[in-house]
Amino acid sequence: MSELTNPATIVQEPETPGEQATRRAFLAAAGAAGLLYTAALAYPIYRYLASPEEMALSATAVTEVTLKDAQKLPLGSVLMFKFGTAPAMLIHHADGRWIALTAVCTHLGCTVQYEPQADRIHCACHGGVYNAYTGANVSGSPPKPLKLFKTAVNDAGVEVARA
Repeated sequence: MSELTNPATIVQEPETPGEQATRRAFLAAAGAAGLLYTAALAYPIYRYLASPEEMALSATAVTEVTLKDAQKLPLGSVLMFKFGTAPAMLIHHADGRWIALTAVCTHLGCTVQYEPQADRIHCACHGGVYNAYTGANVSGSPPKPLKLFKTAVNDAGVEVARA
């Protein structure tokens, strides 16, 4: 048996302290990157699962919002605002009526838009259509109507409250 194939004659050189530190730093960086990646994946899942409870708490916490100077909104236009943590819309219809509704589609939670030329509320995500006066789901995939708020116009602005 020659010396090259004899396992007893293979000698490994000892690692230098610099090589060990480099490996440790690499493993530490790889572990930190793995933790960050896991956290980045877990956070949206946590928010999705925690959101119904959070929305229920915020929904009961806010019962009224005053929109200052909203009474100056032109006819046929909309003002988007926050009612608690959720988006909402105040519509000043061409006939002078004020309507306030939630602005979250009841299908998958996309934000809806008011289309004044068609006098409707439209969800661009899946083509859902709502009545701009009542919030009723007219067509498309929304299973429920938008929530309608009470509105009162005064000198300070427009008061929007839970119905």
